[in-house]
Amino acid sequence: MQTEARVGMAAATMDGGGAAAAAARRYTTQQQQQAQLQLQHHQPQLGTVPHLLAGGVAGAVSKTCTAPLARLTILFQVQGMHSDVATMRNTSIWREASRIVYEEGFRAFWKGNLVTIAHRLPYSSISFYAYERYKNMLQMLPGLEKNGGFGADVGVRLLGGGLSGITAASMTYPLDLVRTRLAAQTNTAYYRGISHALFAICRDEGFRGLYKGLGATLLGVGPSIAVSFSVYETLRTHWQIERPYDSPVLISLACGSLSGIASSTFTFPLDLVRRRMQLEGAGGRARIYNTGLFGTFGHIVRTEGFRGLYRGILPEYCKVVPGVGIVFMTYEMLKAILTGLESDD
Repeated sequence: MQTEARVGMAAATMDGGGAAAAAARRYTTQQQQQAQLQLQHHQPQLGTVPHLLAGGVAGAVSKTCTAPLARLTILFQVQGMHSDVATMRNTSIWREASRIVYEEGFRAFWKGNLVTIAHRLPYSSISFYAYERYKNMLQMLPGLEKNGGFGADVGVRLLGGGLSGITAASMTYPLDLVRTRLAAQTNTAYYRGISHALFAICRDEGFRGLYKGLGATLLGVGPSIAVSFSVYETLRTHWQIERPYDSPVLISLACGSLSGIASSTFTFPLDLVRRRMQLEGAGGRARIYNTGLFGTFGHIVRTEGFRGLYRGILPEYCKVVPGVGIVFMTYEMLKAILTGLESDD
């Protein structure tokens, strides 16, 4: 009887301990949800015009800072179109950068940067603004409310980011195509500027030429922006809950950099295919890929191997680590400054 009593007491103690642990987990979860709601409540609230301005300027600043690496990425991505495999094996970031300086001059690293800014201003404005609007709309749906838990938050961020990326890319695509073609030019300049490139493409390839590669772009940009926004906001929210006194600038820069690595790794093959499809027929060159998006994937794998789908990933990483970090950091700083100006008024 004493043994049974001791066993019963031990079982009761274990049950009590389990209940206490469960209660502690529930309390911790509730505390984290309350902290997250407080963070969301204290986020800067902006009007439409300041919101668009913050997103556009952040994108332009980031692209200008990382323009040399962006051009190197494009040149590596398109090498397989008109180079043999032996030549491609001998290329490196340093060798290609030295070639640009020697043959085209140092300023050539920013070739096409004007059209990049012309594209990035509206693109970033629309993507950041649309993301907030889509997120608010999605949070009105059953199961995706603000207090719906971690899964609902991640789902809203993924869907909102994907929809905002598709919206922004569709509205600004011709400028993206022109930017790619200007950046891909080396010694021979077929296009003399933004307006001439737009005119020449319409003349040589028809109006539809301005949207060449749009399918690959939308397939890539939707997941890319979805992963980028989702990873950024999830990391930033967790960081601010765990370390609320850290510098907001440091948090935005670090979380933005990590989100850029995640999104680039996931979507780089589609971005490479998009670049090559955009350059099809450029400057009167012969067409190489005539079988659409999936045929282009197959052609690259057959001729260059699976690694060909990740050609240029190293300069891409070098670009996105500072680039995405800068864009989110600048965006958050401008939001705070513009919110302060609005409150003063």
